[in-house]
Amino acid sequence: MKKLLAFLLAAMMLLACAVPAMADEGSEPDWTEYDALIADIKSETDFVAREAKMHQAEDMLMQTYAVIPIYHYNDLYMQRSTVDGIYANLFGFKYFQYATVEGSDTLSLNLASEPDKLDPALNSSVDGACLAIASFGGLYTYDAEGNLKPDFATGYEVSEDGLTYTFTMRDGLKWSDGTDLTAKDFEYSWKRAANPATGADYSYMFDGIKGYPEDLAVTASEDGKTLTVEMASPCAYMLDLMAFPAFYAVPQQSVEAAADWENNPNAWTLEPGFVVSGPYQLTDWTHNESMTYTKNPNYYDAENVTLEKLQFMLSADDTAIYAAYQAGDVDFIDTVPTDEIQNLKDSEEFHIIDNLGTYYVAFNVKSDLFAGKTVEQANAMREAFSKLIDREYIIETVGQCEQKPANAFIPEGMADGQGGVFKTNDDAYTYPVTATAENGDELDGYYDLAVDVEGAIELLKEAGFEFDGEMLSANTPISVEYLTNEGTGHVAIAECMQQDLAAVGINMTIRTCDWNVFLEERKNGNFDFAREGWLADFNDPINMLEMWTTDSGNNDCQFGR
Repeated sequence: MKKLLAFLLAAMMLLACAVPAMADEGSEPDWTEYDALIADIKSETDFVAREAKMHQAEDMLMQTYAVIPIYHYNDLYMQRSTVDGIYANLFGFKYFQYATVEGSDTLSLNLASEPDKLDPALNSSVDGACLAIASFGGLYTYDAEGNLKPDFATGYEVSEDGLTYTFTMRDGLKWSDGTDLTAKDFEYSWKRAANPATGADYSYMFDGIKGYPEDLAVTASEDGKTLTVEMASPCAYMLDLMAFPAFYAVPQQSVEAAADWENNPNAWTLEPGFVVSGPYQLTDWTHNESMTYTKNPNYYDAENVTLEKLQFMLSADDTAIYAAYQAGDVDFIDTVPTDEIQNLKDSEEFHIIDNLGTYYVAFNVKSDLFAGKTVEQANAMREAFSKLIDREYIIETVGQCEQKPANAFIPEGMADGQGGVFKTNDDAYTYPVTATAENGDELDGYYDLAVDVEGAIELLKEAGFEFDGEMLSANTPISVEYLTNEGTGHVAIAECMQQDLAAVGINMTIRTCDWNVFLEERKNGNFDFAREGWLADFNDPINMLEMWTTDSGNNDCQFGR
Protein backbone atom coordinates (compact mmCIF):
# COMPACT_ATOMS: atom_id res chain seq x y z
CA MET A 1 0.00 0.00 0.00
CA LYS A 2 2.82 2.43 0.87
CA LYS A 3 4.46 1.88 -2.52
CA LEU A 4 1.15 2.47 -4.32
CA LEU A 5 0.52 5.67 -2.34
CA ALA A 6 4.07 6.83 -3.04
CA PHE A 7 3.55 6.28 -6.76
CA LEU A 8 0.26 8.16 -6.83
CA LEU A 9 1.54 11.06 -4.73
CA ALA A 10 4.70 11.35 -6.83
CA ALA A 11 2.50 12.41 -9.74
CA MET A 12 1.85 15.64 -7.82
CA MET A 13 5.54 16.58 -7.82
CA LEU A 14 6.17 20.22 -8.75
CA LEU A 15 9.35 21.37 -10.46
CA ALA A 16 8.84 25.12 -10.44
CA CYS A 17 11.39 27.06 -8.37
CA ALA A 18 9.26 29.64 -6.55
CA VAL A 19 10.49 31.65 -3.58
CA PRO A 20 8.35 31.16 -0.44
CA ALA A 21 7.10 34.16 1.47
CA MET A 22 8.62 34.98 4.85
CA ALA A 23 7.03 34.38 8.23
CA ASP A 24 6.64 37.11 10.80
CA GLU A 25 9.40 37.23 13.39
CA GLY A 26 7.01 36.09 16.14
CA SER A 27 7.34 32.46 14.97
CA GLU A 28 11.14 32.36 14.87
CA PRO A 29 13.27 31.11 17.77
CA ASP A 30 15.45 33.73 19.44
CA TRP A 31 18.93 32.63 18.42
CA THR A 32 21.09 35.05 20.41
CA GLU A 33 21.52 32.57 23.27
CA TYR A 34 22.63 29.85 20.87
CA ASP A 35 25.17 32.16 19.18
CA ALA A 36 26.55 33.14 22.60
CA LEU A 37 26.74 29.50 23.72
CA ILE A 38 28.74 28.45 20.64
CA ALA A 39 31.14 31.36 21.19
CA ASP A 40 31.48 30.26 24.81
CA ILE A 41 32.20 26.66 23.78
CA LYS A 42 34.92 27.80 21.42
CA SER A 43 36.65 29.76 24.17
CA GLU A 44 36.18 27.12 26.89
CA THR A 45 39.47 25.68 28.16
CA ASP A 46 37.93 23.12 30.53
CA PHE A 47 37.13 20.19 28.22
CA VAL A 48 34.66 18.62 30.67
CA ALA A 49 32.68 21.86 30.80
CA ARG A 50 33.03 22.17 27.03
CA GLU A 51 31.36 18.79 26.45
CA ALA A 52 28.49 19.75 28.78
CA LYS A 53 27.95 22.97 26.84
CA MET A 54 27.93 21.09 23.54
CA HIS A 55 25.15 18.86 24.87
CA GLN A 56 23.29 22.03 25.85
CA ALA A 57 23.71 23.40 22.30
CA GLU A 58 22.41 20.22 20.70
CA ASP A 59 19.44 20.31 23.10
CA MET A 60 18.64 23.86 21.97
CA LEU A 61 18.93 22.93 18.30
CA MET A 62 16.75 19.83 18.59
CA GLN A 63 14.09 21.63 20.60
CA THR A 64 13.34 23.82 17.57
CA TYR A 65 12.52 20.73 15.47
CA ALA A 66 13.78 22.73 12.50
CA VAL A 67 16.38 19.99 12.02
CA ILE A 68 14.86 16.51 11.72
CA PRO A 69 17.44 13.70 11.51
CA ILE A 70 16.47 10.71 9.35
CA TYR A 71 19.48 8.37 9.50
CA HIS A 72 23.21 8.40 10.17
CA TYR A 73 25.32 8.10 7.06
CA ASN A 74 27.41 5.40 5.59
CA ASP A 75 28.83 5.60 2.07
CA LEU A 76 28.32 3.26 -0.86
CA TYR A 77 30.37 3.12 -4.02
CA MET A 78 31.24 0.82 -6.90
CA GLN A 79 34.82 0.24 -7.96
CA ARG A 80 36.12 -2.11 -10.60
CA SER A 81 38.34 -4.98 -9.51
CA THR A 82 41.02 -3.53 -11.82
CA VAL A 83 41.21 -0.39 -9.64
CA ASP A 84 43.19 -0.19 -6.42
CA GLY A 85 44.59 2.44 -4.04
CA ILE A 86 41.62 4.82 -3.76
CA TYR A 87 40.94 5.67 -0.13
CA ALA A 88 38.41 7.71 1.82
CA ASN A 89 37.95 8.88 5.40
CA LEU A 90 34.99 9.24 7.75
CA PHE A 91 34.29 12.74 6.43
CA GLY A 92 33.62 11.65 2.83
CA PHE A 93 36.94 12.93 1.47
CA LYS A 94 38.25 10.70 -1.33
CA TYR A 95 41.89 10.51 -2.42
CA PHE A 96 42.81 9.34 -5.91
CA GLN A 97 46.45 10.33 -6.45
CA TYR A 98 47.93 6.99 -5.35
CA ALA A 99 45.38 4.80 -7.14
CA THR A 100 46.18 2.39 -9.95
CA VAL A 101 44.10 1.16 -12.88
CA GLU A 102 45.16 -2.10 -14.43
CA GLY A 103 46.36 -1.45 -17.97
CA SER A 104 45.76 2.31 -17.87
CA ASP A 105 47.18 5.56 -16.53
CA THR A 106 43.70 7.17 -16.36
CA LEU A 107 40.92 6.76 -13.79
CA SER A 108 37.42 7.48 -15.12
CA LEU A 109 34.89 8.25 -12.42
CA ASN A 110 31.79 10.09 -11.30
CA LEU A 111 31.34 11.97 -8.02
CA ALA A 112 28.53 14.40 -8.84
CA SER A 113 27.26 16.80 -11.47
CA GLU A 114 28.65 20.24 -12.34
CA PRO A 115 30.55 21.45 -9.25
CA ASP A 116 29.34 24.59 -7.53
CA LYS A 117 32.75 26.12 -6.71
CA LEU A 118 36.34 24.94 -7.21
CA ASP A 119 38.04 27.49 -4.97
CA PRO A 120 38.73 25.47 -1.77
CA ALA A 121 37.88 28.48 0.40
CA LEU A 122 34.46 28.87 -1.21
CA ASN A 123 33.40 25.26 -1.64
CA SER A 124 30.90 23.78 0.84
CA SER A 125 30.02 20.42 -0.77
CA VAL A 126 31.61 16.98 -0.33
CA ASP A 127 32.21 16.47 -4.06
CA GLY A 128 33.83 19.91 -4.18
CA ALA A 129 36.08 18.94 -1.27
CA CYS A 130 37.22 15.83 -3.19
CA LEU A 131 38.09 18.02 -6.20
CA ALA A 132 39.95 20.44 -3.92
CA ILE A 133 41.96 17.54 -2.48
CA ALA A 134 42.90 16.49 -6.01
CA SER A 135 44.22 19.93 -6.96
CA PHE A 136 45.28 21.79 -3.80
CA GLY A 137 46.89 21.03 -0.47
CA GLY A 138 47.08 22.07 3.16
CA LEU A 139 49.56 21.95 5.98
CA TYR A 140 48.25 18.49 6.94
CA THR A 141 46.33 15.71 5.21
CA TYR A 142 44.94 12.21 5.88
CA ASP A 143 46.58 8.89 5.06
CA ALA A 144 44.85 5.72 3.91
CA GLU A 145 44.15 4.71 7.54
CA GLY A 146 42.42 8.01 8.28
CA ASN A 147 45.31 9.36 10.35
CA LEU A 148 46.56 12.93 10.10
CA LYS A 149 50.02 13.43 8.62
CA PRO A 150 52.10 16.44 7.49
CA ASP A 151 51.51 17.60 3.93
CA PHE A 152 52.85 21.04 2.94
CA ALA A 153 54.22 21.36 6.46
CA THR A 154 56.84 19.05 7.94
CA GLY A 155 55.60 19.51 11.50
CA TYR A 156 54.74 22.07 14.15
CA GLU A 157 55.50 23.34 17.62
CA VAL A 158 52.88 24.56 20.09
CA SER A 159 53.39 26.79 23.11
CA GLU A 160 52.88 25.42 26.61
CA ASP A 161 49.56 27.24 26.98
CA GLY A 162 48.31 25.74 23.69
CA LEU A 163 47.71 29.15 22.14
CA THR A 164 50.56 29.59 19.65
CA TYR A 165 51.32 27.16 16.82
CA THR A 166 54.36 27.44 14.59
CA PHE A 167 54.29 25.32 11.43
CA THR A 168 57.46 24.64 9.46
CA MET A 169 56.99 24.51 5.69
CA ARG A 170 58.31 21.75 3.46
CA ASP A 171 61.24 22.87 1.28
CA GLY A 172 60.86 23.34 -2.47
CA LEU A 173 57.08 23.72 -2.68
CA LYS A 174 55.85 25.06 -6.03
CA TRP A 175 52.63 26.22 -7.59
CA SER A 176 51.72 24.50 -10.86
CA ASP A 177 53.12 27.49 -12.78
CA GLY A 178 56.53 26.90 -11.21
CA THR A 179 56.49 29.81 -8.76
CA ASP A 180 57.42 29.28 -5.11
CA LEU A 181 54.71 28.32 -2.61
CA THR A 182 55.54 29.50 0.92
CA ALA A 183 54.00 30.24 4.30
CA LYS A 184 53.08 33.67 2.92
CA ASP A 185 50.56 31.98 0.63
CA PHE A 186 48.88 30.40 3.63
CA GLU A 187 48.82 33.72 5.49
CA TYR A 188 47.13 35.37 2.51
CA SER A 189 44.70 32.50 1.95
CA TRP A 190 43.51 32.22 5.55
CA LYS A 191 43.00 35.96 5.89
CA ARG A 192 41.08 35.96 2.62
CA ALA A 193 38.85 33.02 3.68
CA ALA A 194 38.09 34.60 7.07
CA ASN A 195 37.31 38.05 5.69
CA PRO A 196 33.53 38.66 5.40
CA ALA A 197 34.09 40.35 2.03
CA THR A 198 35.06 36.97 0.54
CA GLY A 199 31.73 35.42 1.51
CA ALA A 200 33.15 31.97 2.32
CA ASP A 201 30.55 29.64 3.84
CA TYR A 202 33.22 28.23 6.12
CA SER A 203 34.66 31.54 7.31
CA TYR A 204 33.41 30.78 10.83
CA MET A 205 35.90 27.91 11.09
CA PHE A 206 38.64 30.54 11.47
CA ASP A 207 37.02 32.21 14.47
CA GLY A 208 39.20 30.33 16.96
CA ILE A 209 42.16 32.38 15.73
CA LYS A 210 42.84 35.71 17.43
CA GLY A 211 41.76 38.75 15.46
CA TYR A 212 38.96 37.01 13.57
CA PRO A 213 37.58 38.02 11.15
CA GLU A 214 39.45 40.99 9.70
CA ASP A 215 42.74 40.95 11.61
CA LEU A 216 43.60 37.27 11.77
CA ALA A 217 46.68 36.57 13.91
CA VAL A 218 48.45 34.49 11.26
CA THR A 219 51.98 35.55 10.35
CA ALA A 220 54.46 34.10 7.87
CA SER A 221 58.16 34.58 8.55
CA GLU A 222 60.06 36.89 6.21
CA ASP A 223 61.66 33.93 4.44
CA GLY A 224 58.30 32.11 4.16
CA LYS A 225 59.61 29.06 6.01
CA THR A 226 57.29 29.20 9.03
CA LEU A 227 53.68 30.12 9.74
CA THR A 228 52.76 31.32 13.24
CA VAL A 229 49.14 31.11 14.38
CA GLU A 230 47.87 32.70 17.60
CA MET A 231 44.71 31.10 18.95
CA ALA A 232 42.06 32.76 21.11
CA SER A 233 41.80 29.54 23.15
CA PRO A 234 43.24 26.01 22.98
CA CYS A 235 41.82 23.97 20.09
CA ALA A 236 41.44 20.20 20.46
CA TYR A 237 41.08 19.70 16.69
CA MET A 238 43.72 22.11 15.36
CA LEU A 239 45.41 19.59 13.05
CA ASP A 240 42.04 18.50 11.67
CA LEU A 241 41.49 22.10 10.59
CA MET A 242 44.89 22.10 8.89
CA ALA A 243 43.70 19.20 6.69
CA PHE A 244 40.35 20.80 5.80
CA PRO A 245 40.08 22.37 2.30
CA ALA A 246 38.99 25.81 3.57
CA PHE A 247 42.50 26.04 5.09
CA TYR A 248 44.29 25.21 1.82
CA ALA A 249 46.49 27.81 0.15
CA VAL A 250 45.37 29.63 -3.02
CA PRO A 251 47.65 31.74 -5.28
CA GLN A 252 47.13 35.45 -4.65
CA GLN A 253 48.42 36.53 -8.05
CA SER A 254 45.92 34.30 -9.87
CA VAL A 255 43.03 35.14 -7.57
CA GLU A 256 43.52 38.89 -8.01
CA ALA A 257 44.29 38.72 -11.74
CA ALA A 258 40.73 37.60 -12.52
CA ALA A 259 38.31 40.21 -13.80
CA ASP A 260 36.04 41.60 -11.07
CA TRP A 261 37.76 39.36 -8.48
CA GLU A 262 36.71 41.59 -5.57
CA ASN A 263 33.01 41.10 -6.35
CA ASN A 264 33.34 37.53 -7.58
CA PRO A 265 36.02 35.76 -5.52
CA ASN A 266 35.42 32.51 -7.44
CA ALA A 267 36.14 34.10 -10.84
CA TRP A 268 39.69 32.75 -11.09
CA THR A 269 38.52 29.09 -11.13
CA LEU A 270 35.74 29.33 -13.70
CA GLU A 271 37.72 27.83 -16.58
CA PRO A 272 40.43 25.13 -16.80
CA GLY A 273 44.11 25.89 -16.42
CA PHE A 274 43.99 27.86 -13.16
CA VAL A 275 47.07 27.62 -10.94
CA VAL A 276 47.01 24.84 -8.32
CA SER A 277 49.35 23.20 -5.81
CA GLY A 278 48.14 19.60 -5.55
CA PRO A 279 48.57 16.33 -7.43
CA TYR A 280 46.40 17.33 -10.40
CA GLN A 281 45.47 20.40 -12.44
CA LEU A 282 42.16 20.89 -14.24
CA THR A 283 43.10 20.94 -17.94
CA ASP A 284 39.79 20.43 -19.74
CA TRP A 285 36.22 21.23 -18.73
CA THR A 286 33.13 20.71 -20.84
CA HIS A 287 30.59 22.25 -18.52
CA ASN A 288 27.83 19.92 -17.30
CA GLU A 289 29.49 17.03 -19.11
CA SER A 290 33.08 16.24 -18.13
CA MET A 291 36.29 17.42 -16.44
CA THR A 292 39.85 16.22 -17.01
CA TYR A 293 42.48 16.57 -14.30
CA THR A 294 46.09 16.00 -15.43
CA LYS A 295 49.10 15.22 -13.24
CA ASN A 296 50.86 18.34 -11.94
CA PRO A 297 54.63 17.88 -12.42
CA ASN A 298 55.35 20.65 -9.90
CA TYR A 299 53.55 18.86 -7.05
CA TYR A 300 56.10 18.09 -4.33
CA ASP A 301 55.19 14.36 -4.30
CA ALA A 302 54.67 14.01 -8.06
CA GLU A 303 57.06 11.05 -8.29
CA ASN A 304 54.63 8.99 -6.19
CA VAL A 305 51.45 10.08 -7.98
CA THR A 306 50.51 6.97 -9.91
CA LEU A 307 47.83 8.17 -12.33
CA GLU A 308 48.39 10.62 -15.16
CA LYS A 309 44.74 11.64 -15.48
CA LEU A 310 41.43 11.73 -13.64
CA GLN A 311 38.50 11.81 -16.06
CA PHE A 312 35.29 12.94 -14.35
CA MET A 313 31.83 12.30 -15.74
CA LEU A 314 29.55 15.14 -14.59
CA SER A 315 26.04 13.90 -13.91
CA ALA A 316 23.48 13.59 -11.12
CA ASP A 317 21.40 11.03 -13.02
CA ASP A 318 22.24 7.84 -11.13
CA THR A 319 20.57 5.69 -13.80
CA ALA A 320 22.85 7.18 -16.47
CA ILE A 321 25.86 6.93 -14.13
CA TYR A 322 25.23 3.25 -13.45
CA ALA A 323 24.71 2.59 -17.16
CA ALA A 324 28.09 4.21 -17.85
CA TYR A 325 29.67 1.94 -15.23
CA GLN A 326 28.05 -1.15 -16.74
CA ALA A 327 29.27 -0.12 -20.19
CA GLY A 328 32.84 0.21 -18.90
CA ASP A 329 33.00 3.97 -19.45
CA VAL A 330 33.74 4.75 -15.79
CA ASP A 331 35.69 2.77 -13.20
CA PHE A 332 34.39 4.33 -9.97
CA ILE A 333 30.96 5.70 -9.00
CA ASP A 334 29.58 6.64 -5.58
CA THR A 335 25.89 6.39 -6.37
CA VAL A 336 23.63 3.73 -7.87
CA PRO A 337 19.88 3.72 -8.56
CA THR A 338 17.87 2.80 -5.50
CA ASP A 339 16.20 -0.13 -7.25
CA GLU A 340 19.59 -1.70 -8.06
CA ILE A 341 21.04 -1.79 -4.54
CA GLN A 342 19.67 -5.18 -3.49
CA ASN A 343 20.93 -6.79 -6.69
CA LEU A 344 24.40 -5.32 -6.23
CA LYS A 345 25.01 -6.05 -2.55
CA ASP A 346 26.69 -9.38 -3.22
CA SER A 347 28.97 -7.99 -5.92
CA GLU A 348 32.67 -7.73 -5.04
CA GLU A 349 32.62 -4.33 -6.74
CA PHE A 350 29.93 -2.92 -4.42
CA HIS A 351 31.30 -1.36 -1.22
CA ILE A 352 29.82 0.16 1.95
CA ILE A 353 32.12 2.17 4.23
CA ASP A 354 31.61 4.17 7.40
CA ASN A 355 30.90 7.89 7.41
CA LEU A 356 30.49 10.33 10.28
CA GLY A 357 27.41 12.36 9.52
CA THR A 358 23.64 12.62 9.35
CA TYR A 359 21.05 12.65 6.57
CA TYR A 360 18.28 14.99 7.71
CA VAL A 361 15.57 17.34 6.56
CA ALA A 362 15.32 20.96 7.61
CA PHE A 363 12.79 23.75 7.79
CA ASN A 364 13.36 27.38 6.89
CA VAL A 365 12.20 28.99 10.14
CA LYS A 366 11.36 32.15 8.19
CA SER A 367 9.04 30.35 5.77
CA ASP A 368 5.47 31.58 5.37
CA LEU A 369 4.49 28.08 6.53
CA PHE A 370 4.78 29.47 10.06
CA ALA A 371 3.15 32.85 9.45
CA GLY A 372 0.92 33.91 12.32
CA LYS A 373 2.27 31.26 14.68
CA THR A 374 4.05 31.74 17.99
CA VAL A 375 7.50 30.19 18.51
CA GLU A 376 5.86 27.38 20.48
CA GLN A 377 3.27 26.73 17.77
CA ALA A 378 5.91 26.69 15.02
CA ASN A 379 7.98 24.22 17.05
CA ALA A 380 4.90 22.05 17.56
CA MET A 381 4.21 22.03 13.80
CA ARG A 382 7.73 20.87 13.05
CA GLU A 383 7.66 18.25 15.80
CA ALA A 384 4.42 16.90 14.31
CA PHE A 385 6.19 16.43 10.97
CA SER A 386 8.94 14.52 12.75
CA LYS A 387 6.46 12.18 14.45
CA LEU A 388 4.89 11.32 11.08
CA ILE A 389 8.10 10.34 9.28
CA ASP A 390 8.78 6.60 9.12
CA ARG A 391 12.58 6.46 9.29
CA GLU A 392 12.78 2.68 9.41
CA TYR A 393 10.76 2.41 6.18
CA ILE A 394 13.03 4.94 4.47
CA ILE A 395 16.10 2.90 5.43
CA GLU A 396 14.49 -0.42 4.48
CA THR A 397 13.20 0.67 1.06
CA VAL A 398 15.51 3.51 -0.01
CA GLY A 399 18.76 3.43 1.97
CA GLN A 400 19.00 -0.38 2.00
CA CYS A 401 22.57 -0.33 3.37
CA GLU A 402 22.01 -0.86 7.09
CA GLN A 403 22.03 2.84 7.94
CA LYS A 404 21.08 3.58 11.54
CA PRO A 405 17.89 5.58 12.10
CA ALA A 406 18.66 8.94 13.69
CA ASN A 407 16.93 10.51 16.68
CA ALA A 408 19.72 13.02 17.30
CA PHE A 409 21.76 15.30 15.03
CA ILE A 410 25.21 14.36 16.35
CA PRO A 411 26.02 10.86 15.00
CA GLU A 412 27.12 7.85 16.99
CA GLY A 413 30.89 7.48 17.24
CA MET A 414 31.73 11.17 17.23
CA ALA A 415 34.44 12.01 19.75
CA ASP A 416 33.72 14.23 22.75
CA GLY A 417 37.01 16.14 22.60
CA GLN A 418 38.43 14.48 25.70
CA GLY A 419 39.04 10.88 24.68
CA GLY A 420 35.48 9.54 24.85
CA VAL A 421 32.35 9.31 22.68
CA PHE A 422 29.93 12.24 22.71
CA LYS A 423 26.69 10.38 22.04
CA THR A 424 26.56 8.29 25.22
CA ASN A 425 24.62 8.53 28.44
CA ASP A 426 26.80 9.04 31.50
CA ASP A 427 26.70 10.64 34.93
CA ALA A 428 27.07 14.10 33.39
CA TYR A 429 24.41 13.86 30.68
CA THR A 430 21.46 11.63 29.77
CA TYR A 431 19.58 11.93 26.48
CA PRO A 432 15.83 12.51 26.87
CA VAL A 433 14.82 9.29 25.05
CA THR A 434 16.30 5.85 24.46
CA ALA A 435 14.56 4.48 21.37
CA THR A 436 14.69 0.90 20.11
CA ALA A 437 15.23 0.34 16.40
CA GLU A 438 13.61 -2.53 14.53
CA ASN A 439 16.87 -4.49 14.68
CA GLY A 440 16.88 -4.20 18.47
CA ASP A 441 19.56 -1.52 18.77
CA GLU A 442 18.99 1.02 21.51
CA LEU A 443 19.55 4.57 20.28
CA ASP A 444 19.89 7.51 22.63
CA GLY A 445 18.42 10.77 21.39
CA TYR A 446 15.51 13.17 21.50
CA TYR A 447 12.44 11.20 20.41
CA ASP A 448 11.03 7.74 19.75
CA LEU A 449 11.50 6.20 16.33
CA ALA A 450 7.97 4.84 16.07
CA VAL A 451 5.53 6.79 13.91
CA ASP A 452 3.04 8.58 16.18
CA VAL A 453 0.04 9.86 14.22
CA GLU A 454 -2.01 10.62 17.33
CA GLY A 455 0.85 12.59 18.86
CA ALA A 456 1.29 14.53 15.62
CA ILE A 457 -2.40 15.43 15.54
CA GLU A 458 -2.30 16.70 19.11
CA LEU A 459 0.71 18.88 18.32
CA LEU A 460 -0.95 20.33 15.23
CA LYS A 461 -4.03 21.10 17.30
CA GLU A 462 -1.78 22.94 19.76
CA ALA A 463 -0.51 24.92 16.79
CA GLY A 464 -4.06 26.02 15.93
CA PHE A 465 -5.08 23.49 13.27
CA GLU A 466 -8.52 21.90 13.15
CA PHE A 467 -9.25 18.24 12.35
CA ASP A 468 -12.09 16.20 11.01
CA GLY A 469 -11.28 12.89 12.64
CA GLU A 470 -7.64 12.17 11.79
CA MET A 471 -7.49 14.49 8.79
CA LEU A 472 -6.85 18.21 8.69
CA SER A 473 -9.97 20.28 8.29
CA ALA A 474 -10.42 22.22 5.05
CA ASN A 475 -10.60 25.29 7.31
CA THR A 476 -6.91 24.94 8.29
CA PRO A 477 -4.99 23.18 5.52
CA ILE A 478 -1.21 22.72 5.43
CA SER A 479 0.62 22.86 2.13
CA VAL A 480 4.41 22.60 2.13
CA GLU A 481 6.97 22.48 -0.64
CA TYR A 482 9.99 20.19 -0.26
CA LEU A 483 13.25 21.10 -1.98
CA THR A 484 15.69 18.41 -3.10
CA ASN A 485 18.37 17.83 -5.69
CA GLU A 486 18.01 15.15 -8.35
CA GLY A 487 18.82 11.52 -7.64
CA THR A 488 16.54 8.53 -7.29
CA GLY A 489 17.37 8.09 -3.61
CA HIS A 490 16.68 11.69 -2.62
CA VAL A 491 13.43 11.79 -4.59
CA ALA A 492 12.35 8.41 -3.18
CA ILE A 493 12.90 9.67 0.37
CA ALA A 494 10.84 12.75 -0.50
CA GLU A 495 8.04 10.51 -1.76
CA CYS A 496 8.13 8.44 1.43
CA MET A 497 7.74 11.57 3.53
CA GLN A 498 5.05 12.84 1.17
CA GLN A 499 2.89 9.82 1.90
CA ASP A 500 3.71 9.94 5.64
CA LEU A 501 2.51 13.54 5.90
CA ALA A 502 -0.55 12.78 3.78
CA ALA A 503 -1.69 10.44 6.59
CA VAL A 504 -3.09 13.52 8.36
CA GLY A 505 -3.88 15.52 5.22
CA ILE A 506 -0.65 17.57 4.87
CA ASN A 507 -0.13 18.35 1.19
CA MET A 508 3.60 18.16 0.40
CA THR A 509 4.78 18.91 -3.11
CA ILE A 510 8.31 18.15 -4.29
CA ARG A 511 10.59 20.59 -6.12
CA THR A 512 13.79 19.24 -7.68
CA CYS A 513 16.67 21.39 -8.89
CA ASP A 514 20.09 20.79 -10.44
CA TRP A 515 22.85 20.36 -7.86
CA ASN A 516 24.41 23.83 -8.03
CA VAL A 517 20.99 25.53 -8.20
CA PHE A 518 19.81 23.42 -5.25
CA LEU A 519 22.79 24.51 -3.15
CA GLU A 520 22.13 28.20 -3.82
CA GLU A 521 18.37 27.94 -3.23
CA ARG A 522 18.92 26.20 0.08
CA LYS A 523 21.66 28.56 1.21
CA ASN A 524 19.54 31.61 0.38
CA GLY A 525 16.49 30.30 2.25
CA ASN A 526 14.35 29.88 -0.85
CA PHE A 527 12.45 26.89 0.52
CA ASP A 528 9.93 25.74 3.14
CA PHE A 529 11.33 22.28 3.85
CA ALA A 530 14.50 20.82 2.31
CA ARG A 531 16.72 17.78 1.90
CA GLU A 532 19.92 18.13 3.89
CA GLY A 533 22.96 16.09 4.82
CA TRP A 534 26.07 16.85 6.81
CA LEU A 535 29.26 14.83 6.83
CA ALA A 536 31.48 16.04 9.64
CA ASP A 537 34.51 18.06 8.55
CA PHE A 538 36.44 16.80 11.57
CA ASN A 539 35.74 14.54 14.53
CA ASP A 540 34.37 16.96 17.11
CA PRO A 541 30.72 17.89 17.83
CA ILE A 542 31.43 21.62 17.50
CA ASN A 543 31.65 21.10 13.73
CA MET A 544 27.98 20.09 13.62
CA LEU A 545 26.90 22.77 16.08
CA GLU A 546 28.75 25.89 14.94
CA MET A 547 27.23 25.57 11.45
CA TRP A 548 23.90 26.81 12.89
CA THR A 549 25.11 30.17 14.21
CA THR A 550 23.44 33.24 12.73
CA ASP A 551 26.47 34.27 10.66
CA SER A 552 27.38 30.80 9.39
CA GLY A 553 27.25 30.28 5.64
CA ASN A 554 25.88 26.78 6.32
CA ASN A 555 22.91 27.97 8.42
CA ASP A 556 20.29 26.85 5.89
CA CYS A 557 17.50 26.99 8.50
CA GLN A 558 18.06 30.78 8.60
CA PHE A 559 18.23 30.86 12.41
CA GLY A 560 18.67 34.43 13.64
CA ARG A 561 18.63 35.90 10.14
